[in-house]
Amino acid sequence: MKYKKILEGIFLKRPNRFIAHVVINGKEEIVHVKNTGRCKELLLEGAKVLLEDCSDNPNRKTKYSLVSVWKDDMLVNIDSQVPNAVVFNGLKNGEIEGFEDIKLVKREVSFGNSRYDIYFETSKEKGFIEVKGVTLENNHIAAFPDAPTERGRKHVLEMIEAAKEGYIGVIFFLIQMQGPKEFRLNWKMDENFSKAVKLASENNIKVLAYDSIVSGEGIKIGKPIAIDLNSIFMI
Repeated sequence: MKYKKILEGIFLKRPNRFIAHVVINGKEEIVHVKNTGRCKELLLEGAKVLLEDCSDNPNRKTKYSLVSVWKDDMLVNIDSQVPNAVVFNGLKNGEIEGFEDIKLVKREVSFGNSRYDIYFETSKEKGFIEVKGVTLENNHIAAFPDAPTERGRKHVLEMIEAAKEGYIGVIFFLIQMQGPKEFRLNWKMDENFSKAVKLASENNIKVLAYDSIVSGEGIKIGKPIAIDLNSIFMI
């Protein structure tokens, strides 16, 4: 996934979930934040950030969208709209292990009371994929979630029901950076979601975690990383 035009800036503050104050070319600007999560460990005063120039859109209230932030020497994409597209493209291009036989792939398909991010078919199987973008990291360990997600828990549990009806179920954690060596559930932040994922993994649901190759131009899928569903994530 590529952005049209990227600018550098310096993060100042984030008054609410939707906007931030950033210095761009020496001028303080109010920008849109493409992530309603907390991102507290990333959006620190003085952090270097990358923004997409959206000034050619007359319907926008802000000229720029904050899409990535530097954490030490690691660039982290925080755009919550891209994980689905990255995984979707990875499936279409045969870049995800175990999914080389894809015959059909569609986005936003419902099962029961849930709308899953991706529906796929191979020559022998059909299934659903729920994609979770991961921006939380500490000591080369990535974790999800960074805030409680009751909606996410419900989607995971309903995927178990889909598996009972013969569908393949996949929970796909896309780590929006390249650097972490392991993925964990954030049990301290949301024990109920973590229990649901653990239960799903014990009921024939695949749990996958891939890192991403992040650059100023955009983000694309990287490689699978190790998963530990039991250990506590510390930050």
